[in-house]
Amino acid sequence: MSETDTRALIERYLAAFNAGDHEAMLACLSEDVVHDTREGKREIGKEKFRWSLAERARHFREELADIIVMTAPAGIRAAAEFTVRGTYLATAEGLPEARDQSYRLEAGIFFEVDDDLVTRFTDCFNRAALKAQLEKG
Repeated sequence: MSETDTRALIERYLAAFNAGDHEAMLACLSEDVVHDTREGKREIGKEKFRWSLAERARHFREELADIIVMTAPAGIRAAAEFTVRGTYLATAEGLPEARDQSYRLEAGIFFEVDDDLVTRFTDCFNRAALKAQLEKG
């Protein structure tokens, strides 16, 4: 896969995220995709990620802004850096009580790509900063 094709795949994935289009996001992933989560867990498989997306949408409404996509030579790896603008909708385990708090975080995702699909991705953000913003209200 070329760097241009990889960039287009990642941009398509992130645009689907912003549109709240879970099916379009899933279409960018391999069946056995590996997802290293924000919480430090590893989830394997597209169906597991489908469940995670639904769970996340129950607790948070998020939009990505200021997106920068970087690709490695040959297009086998990519990274995206962005600002997450969100609203905390329902109380999630380990976080303060939800009261429609707004938050803003710098975050990123690292991707591996093979056969025109994302085969692994890792979410990165500062969970302590999120918690602090939610506590502050």
